[in-house]
Amino acid sequence: MNYLDRNEFNFEPSPKVLDAVKNFNPKNLCFYTRIYDEGKKSVISVKVSDIYNVPEEQVLLGYGGEDILKNAVHYFLMNGDNKTILIPEFSWWYYNRIASECSGTFEMYPLHETDDTFAYDIDEVIEYTNRIHPRMLLLASPNNPTGNGLTPEEIGRIMENIPSDTMVLIDEAYASFITFDTSYIAPLISKYSNLIISRTLSKFYGLPGLRVGFGFIGKGHDQFLSYVNKYLGFNRFSEAVALAALDSNDHYRRVADDMEWGRQLYKKELGSLPGFKVYKSVANFILIKYPVEIKDALMDALKIQDYKIKFMADKGLESCLRITLGRKEQTQTVVDTIKQVWTRK
Repeated sequence: MNYLDRNEFNFEPSPKVLDAVKNFNPKNLCFYTRIYDEGKKSVISVKVSDIYNVPEEQVLLGYGGEDILKNAVHYFLMNGDNKTILIPEFSWWYYNRIASECSGTFEMYPLHETDDTFAYDIDEVIEYTNRIHPRMLLLASPNNPTGNGLTPEEIGRIMENIPSDTMVLIDEAYASFITFDTSYIAPLISKYSNLIISRTLSKFYGLPGLRVGFGFIGKGHDQFLSYVNKYLGFNRFSEAVALAALDSNDHYRRVADDMEWGRQLYKKELGSLPGFKVYKSVANFILIKYPVEIKDALMDALKIQDYKIKFMADKGLESCLRITLGRKEQTQTVVDTIKQVWTRK
């Protein structure tokens, strides 16, 4: 089966990752990590601190980015009377669920369709945040399922113009596919104590099954860090594989280049067809509006070829497909299948 429906990784892990798996000494699992004796969380947090130039004590680690998101939302919504989180209108359904798990409430702010993309209206986000004054503001960059992102300048403008007691949580799970510039993170984390940025090895590094997430938090949250940190350390096998992945940027950049080839193919082959619209994406998936009358036939045609893509059911996106950017032959097959079904309608 070709799974192009959940934004997983259809390429090969890096050689360094394969070597780390092959050469891992199982005897290491017989002992806890000793890095806690040095006042550090993990060899991963030390590595991430070095890569991103953020103090190790402000690095977050979790069981995937999902764990970081859940811990942050649960903690900040459960402490105090303000239990409201503000989330994007078109976004991952899991954000709503996390809030409900801790008896929190959510409100939505709009994303706007403009030409070939969806976009945040920064002034509108600021206005909503000041008017509603939530305990947390969630921004997704890139956003799932729309594929749009925020610039560092836009993040800075939001941070400068909202209440300082609103925690801002930026989900950057899908970052780095277009640009690997992360130099903006350290200055933002240093300047704003109410900022959390969450990342993961699941998307760009193609290891969703490893369940390793990392992130950063502004200064002054010792109690939250105590809440999320693991006293006895982290999975030592996962640590070894994660370090190898973080040292494999060249490999994953080549994969990202193949994904860019796929973006361009979808735009070229489907963008001009009547009833279709290919949205700009800076993530590892692409959102495409299509004629819904071909839905059943398209589902059948893809099933015959053992392909799965995401037929959106979210309100306002019912006429859209979200397709994971896979290998070139997978992308070509999906494009050809869509065109064949469309011509037979």
